[in-house]
Amino acid sequence: MEKGEQSEACPHVLIFPLPLQGHVNSMFKLAELLALTGFKVTFLYSEHNHGRLVKYTNVSAHFASYPGFEFRTVPDGLPDDHPRSGDWFLEMYYAMETKAKLSLREMLLNINPPVDCIIGDGFLGFVLDVAKELGIPVFYFRTSSACCFWAYYSIPDIIQAGEIPIRGIEDMNRLITTVPGMETFLRCRDLPSFCRASDMANSTIQLVVEQTRKSPQAHALILNTFEDLDRPILSHIRTKCPHVYTIGPIHALLNTRLKAKRGASSQFSNSLWEVDRNCISWLDKQPKQSVVYVSFGSITIPSREQLTELWYGLVNSKRRFLWVVRPNSVTGKDGQGEDVPVELLEGTKERGCIVGWAPQEEVLNHPAVGGFLTHSGWNSTLESVVAGVPMICWPYFADQQVNSRFVSEVWKLGLDMKDVCDRKVVEKMVNDLMMDRREEFVKSAAEMAKLAKESVNVGGSSYCNLDRLIEDIRLMSLKKP
Repeated sequence: MEKGEQSEACPHVLIFPLPLQGHVNSMFKLAELLALTGFKVTFLYSEHNHGRLVKYTNVSAHFASYPGFEFRTVPDGLPDDHPRSGDWFLEMYYAMETKAKLSLREMLLNINPPVDCIIGDGFLGFVLDVAKELGIPVFYFRTSSACCFWAYYSIPDIIQAGEIPIRGIEDMNRLITTVPGMETFLRCRDLPSFCRASDMANSTIQLVVEQTRKSPQAHALILNTFEDLDRPILSHIRTKCPHVYTIGPIHALLNTRLKAKRGASSQFSNSLWEVDRNCISWLDKQPKQSVVYVSFGSITIPSREQLTELWYGLVNSKRRFLWVVRPNSVTGKDGQGEDVPVELLEGTKERGCIVGWAPQEEVLNHPAVGGFLTHSGWNSTLESVVAGVPMICWPYFADQQVNSRFVSEVWKLGLDMKDVCDRKVVEKMVNDLMMDRREEFVKSAAEMAKLAKESVNVGGSSYCNLDRLIEDIRLMSLKKP
């Protein structure tokens, strides 16, 4: 029996993610953890994402098993045919702020039973504004990494010290010394992607700083990490946000709780794309730890030239590979137009498998997978950590540049390929990961995987922090007038 179930109190929690796959993914898992405890949970997300989830997943049937669980939707302010990928973040944010803020306020005034607290995405500052007006406590859930959150928080200090703007390509390897805890290894090229702007009044920089610096106004901060992974950085974060719940890796914590409660891990996919399970059948036929899994997440848009270089590198490495090429993410049919060189097609037919979307957690835990070429999104990074799979990092934007530096330089879990897309580099890094330096990376990855699993098991730091969060929400609901 989980904490909170022994009381007749049934807190009502509203959960509201930013409408991006990575944010929806981890906040769905937190929603299920709270529903499993017996809380009433209202999950509020965009109409567009709801439509895709209903189309591609069993979302409605899955959450029907939780009687206190309810879906509600708000418009994201974008037209139906908007690509919702690539560099559209600002457009999406301001459209949501305009449309969703009013809908949220009206819903909170009329919802029954009333909401006891809100767990809002840490990027949706207007949620905090509405909640403060209505007297509803807010927990901020930052779905990106702790190291990235701290880098975001430190941007005004970096600017004040004159360490950015970056002064050209020759400046990219200069150390940034004004982010506490990262002084010895964070370079200009490892800062969040928007820090490469020439104008520090850039709209994206200003928005990120504004939303991040709002975090201490929330009741508490929830982070999808675990103490053994991020302890030095967490100590700095707690100087600004003293109430922090580290409850990650959240996908592993959910599986722990579900197995204890129901005897099985989660069978729910919260993917906004249609999963191609043929890749699992293909993996079943491959030798142990022989496959490089390649996926760049839900919004990365590689150019045709970049895709070609990556493809040549994979084929020339002579390693087996499973590659996710998202529909419409590159020109041509799934990146495979009629002009694809015959050697790429033949090399892929011999040793590769290309799909539109894969069940990533299942893939990373498959015995055939031995490495992960990733965009370094935080969910992907944590899933790889738990699975004990070493990484090659090719970050695209935002938090991914910081994550990739930590993977390679701090945690020693793989290689950082940022700012490079050359077939010879890809080939060398794949072979380093899968053969030449494999032993060192596998050793580091296995040690970190052990710590990650310990954190989510009974008595582990993340397991206990979730109990603490549950109890604090329950007590908050009892004290509410």
